[in-house]
Amino acid sequence: MDQHPDLPKPRRARSLAGQLFVVQVVIVAAVVAGGALLAYLFTAGRAEDAALRQVTAVARSVADAPNVREAALAPAPSAALQPYAEQVRRDTGVDFVTVMAPDGIRWTHRDPEQIGKRFLGHTEQALAGQVFSETYTGTLGPSVRVVVPVQDGGRVVGLVSAGITVQSISAQLRGPFLALGAVAGAAVLLGGLATYLANARLRRHTHGMGAAELSHLYDYHQATLHSVREGLVLLDRHGRVVLCNDAARELFGLTGGLDGVPVRSLGLPPSLVRALGGAEPVRDEVHLTEERVVVVNTSAVGPGLGTVVTLRDHTELQSLSGELDSVRGFAEALGAQAHEAANRLHAVVSLIELGRHREAVEFATAELELAQQLTDRVVAAVGEPVLAALLLGKTAQAAERGVELTLTEDSRIDDGVLPPGLAPRDLVTVLGNLVDNAVDAAIENAPARAPEVAVTARVDGTELLLRVADSGPGIDPSAAGEVFDRGWTTKASSGGRGLGLALVRQAARRNGGAVTVGGSPADGAVLTVRLPLRREAG
Repeated sequence: MDQHPDLPKPRRARSLAGQLFVVQVVIVAAVVAGGALLAYLFTAGRAEDAALRQVTAVARSVADAPNVREAALAPAPSAALQPYAEQVRRDTGVDFVTVMAPDGIRWTHRDPEQIGKRFLGHTEQALAGQVFSETYTGTLGPSVRVVVPVQDGGRVVGLVSAGITVQSISAQLRGPFLALGAVAGAAVLLGGLATYLANARLRRHTHGMGAAELSHLYDYHQATLHSVREGLVLLDRHGRVVLCNDAARELFGLTGGLDGVPVRSLGLPPSLVRALGGAEPVRDEVHLTEERVVVVNTSAVGPGLGTVVTLRDHTELQSLSGELDSVRGFAEALGAQAHEAANRLHAVVSLIELGRHREAVEFATAELELAQQLTDRVVAAVGEPVLAALLLGKTAQAAERGVELTLTEDSRIDDGVLPPGLAPRDLVTVLGNLVDNAVDAAIENAPARAPEVAVTARVDGTELLLRVADSGPGIDPSAAGEVFDRGWTTKASSGGRGLGLALVRQAARRNGGAVTVGGSPADGAVLTVRLPLRREAG
């Protein structure tokens, strides 16, 4: 929507780089100005000290000169002292050399008209025999001066004052001050240029945003990371964790600080570590952690900067998918049974039409007794309705595929034995996948042995025992530790298989149980799952 023409456009805040540029330039200018001021004050102090030493040396030399002492005792001192004092002034570079009587009446002066007038300044300390210095405003303006007594046998017979005007000292400082100003200006210019270049780089990295905008962006970034349900992990180019949001921590079962931790040190399954650290991107790849099924996607961040990993939790979806597969199998088995029942019904009708009533009754009742015996056997042994329904369906499925599925004599699970915490969905996952794998293995080995699957389901002390044995080719003992890895299969064409046993182990661990592999290539495979009926608190 366009902005109303009468409304003022919002003023964009100065970028962070711009703010830092102004602050840095001000700081550089202040530092340079402070340094220049200190240098000037130091130079001025040194110049004033040098001027004081100079005039002191000149005044002492004049006061100690014998001709000055003799002239001070003579009847007309000015005649002898004026030319001498002016000659000394010109030779030494001071601004004035004044010789005076002890009462302050000048005998010499740079301006002859001032001769005979009283000296402007203090002479008390000099009359006491001391060398005295001060800055005082006289006939030539403010000056740095010194007053030295002229003594004859311990008696003060005259005074000598030499000085340099403040104006002369300032003139001497003008050159160094201009040079100092030029250096200071160059320092400010170079500092400002360097600051501009540094802040131009900062402006590119911050995309011209101000401090408030960056703060808001960070707040939005944090809120987004912690609110999204999908897991997000950022890895640097060395495979170390840069960022891991709450959802990813939950999916991976991670706690504590993770910044800078290599992904291989997170305790994840090897296949998942390979997927996260691989050079090629991963698209919708299914992996299993200790308790979850996650779908992993990876994407590179820029040229060699790192990897973005997104995770979606498909645990529930995978469970529902397994249940759906079971329901689909039940439906297919029921369809096949309906077709078979129709064939049997036609046979019964035909026998009746042929007048073979006794044979028709025997044929029908025999089929009914066989089906009822199977149902009665399962229902009597397994009181848990979910397991009973699953076994009946799997038996029908196996029979349809030519496999004899039997429930062992020692099987027994009374209704109400299973704890509420043991989810029926996990039971379907465990037993359904074990039976499906056993049926496939039995069919694969059918030419060598009659395809059979034996299921044991019973309570063994404080544990629920589920055991499935098949007449298949068995599992090589050397591969017993790999059968529960994602993607493991004995079938020539996996076609997306290799996940069932991994899901079995995951469901068993989720409920505090374990799954073991037994049997041999000669006798077939035996897989046993034990689930505790009582979980320890805490």
